[in-house]
Amino acid sequence: MFENLEIFKMAGDMARHAVTRQEVIAKNIANADTPEYRAKDIAPFARTYEQASGTTMRATRAAHILAPKDAAMDYGVFETSGTTSPNGNTVSLETEMMKSSQVRHEHDLALAIYKSSMNILRTSIGRA
Repeated sequence: MFENLEIFKMAGDMARHAVTRQEVIAKNIANADTPEYRAKDIAPFARTYEQASGTTMRATRAAHILAPKDAAMDYGVFETSGTTSPNGNTVSLETEMMKSSQVRHEHDLALAIYKSSMNILRTSIGRA
C-alpha cells in the first residue's frame, strides 16, 4: 500500500531533474571558452513530468492501454539562444550562475516535499 506513493515518485523525479540540469549547466561553464560551443539547457520539470509520468490519464479497467509506469524521463536537451561572443561561443557565465541558483532551489524544494511527505506518513501510522 505505501510502497508506491505518487508523491515520493514525483519528489524523486524532481530531484533527478535538478541533478540532470545541474550537469548540463556545469558542462556549459566548463566550455565557456570553447570556440563555437553552444550553451544548452533542458526542458522544465513540469513539462517533462507530465509527458513521462502518465498522471494525466488513469486506467479504470485492465483493458486500458497506458504508458509503462517506469518510463524513463526524457529531459530534452536543447541549445539556448544568447549573445554570441567573437569566438562563436554562446555561454554567459552570469546566466549559468543564475540557472545554477535556480537548480539549487528546485533540488531543495524536492527534498522539502519528500521530507514533508515522510512526516505526514509517519504521523498517519502513529510514529511521530
